[in-house]
Amino acid sequence: MTKQELSTHAIVLAGGRGTRFWPRSRTRTPKQLLNIVGKTTMFEQTVARLRPLLPADHIWSVTNAEQAVALRKQLPAAARHRVLTEPVGRNTAAAIALAAIHVRHAVQGDALLAVLPADHYIARPENYREIVRAALQLAREPERMVVLGIPPTRPDTGFGYIEKMGEPLQVDGCPVYAVRRFTEKPQLEMAKEYVASGNYQWNAGMFFWRVSTFLAALKKYLPKTHDALEALAPHIGKRSYAAKLKRIYGKLENISVDYAMLEHATREHGASQVFVIPADIGWSDLGSWAAVYELVAKQPGENVLAGDGHTIDAEGNFLWSPDKFIVAIGVRDLVVVDTPDALLICPRERAQDVGKIVKTLEAKKRKKLL
Repeated sequence: MTKQELSTHAIVLAGGRGTRFWPRSRTRTPKQLLNIVGKTTMFEQTVARLRPLLPADHIWSVTNAEQAVALRKQLPAAARHRVLTEPVGRNTAAAIALAAIHVRHAVQGDALLAVLPADHYIARPENYREIVRAALQLAREPERMVVLGIPPTRPDTGFGYIEKMGEPLQVDGCPVYAVRRFTEKPQLEMAKEYVASGNYQWNAGMFFWRVSTFLAALKKYLPKTHDALEALAPHIGKRSYAAKLKRIYGKLENISVDYAMLEHATREHGASQVFVIPADIGWSDLGSWAAVYELVAKQPGENVLAGDGHTIDAEGNFLWSPDKFIVAIGVRDLVVVDTPDALLICPRERAQDVGKIVKTLEAKKRKKLL
């Protein structure tokens, strides 16, 4: 198969729980299946961004059993049979590998892959698609791995960073850099140095490569996972598949693709194999209710109300109560999220801690609130 004949497929990773968006985000309806920003869900927005690039039946989704039914309902009809269900969560390396062997089986050969999270916000979808096209063009070359980098806007300690090096190449009008290294989430002082240098991008978890490139790297760096999934491959489409998947999946390495493969590949072949394309696309991972406020608020101090209400001498509040009239008087910088069975109230600056309450509820076995 020549480079021109490779078909393009997207793998949308949609198995996360979004615990920082409790009480709206629950086990069966996590963040990506909610309309956090806009009228459609995060997952629907992700799929819609892809539709001008590839047919619906080339969009594969990886999720879990609790979310699979709801997720299928949000997909175009042609993509519903492309939903893959993990028996247990095993992080991104295993999820991508599971999808890769299914794509290979579907096309009976090699293909180009775009690996994308289901729950990110992108304000400029046209710019995004231009950069994705360039990334796929670059990834046509065997052994190449391409990642999109987000130009950092602040010294954030919650993201991994990608260090670029050298002068950029131009691919379809987009600057492309060799990757010097991936770095883990840094301390604040180091993050400040990264941002000041101008040589670092945030790692947003968007990757591009051929199926053959990914599986070769998987065999090299995660051989147990590779061999287990190759043993699963002959069962795809057969009655024995579900039982075989259940037997092997829990034994796969529980590790992200960044740590498992990209960091190793960069150290060994960075300048020739691993590339980053800066992507100024209005990106946000929407990691908390505070991030939603920052995205939606048109000016600092504005009150953001999702629903009917009124405020007096209040500012900087995020108030989500679509079914009740909500009044805020004399309060500052709060997050309030109201659902039929739970009410969240916290300072915006503590929004990152919302996930902790989910762990508490799990420990107390409050299943109806999870």
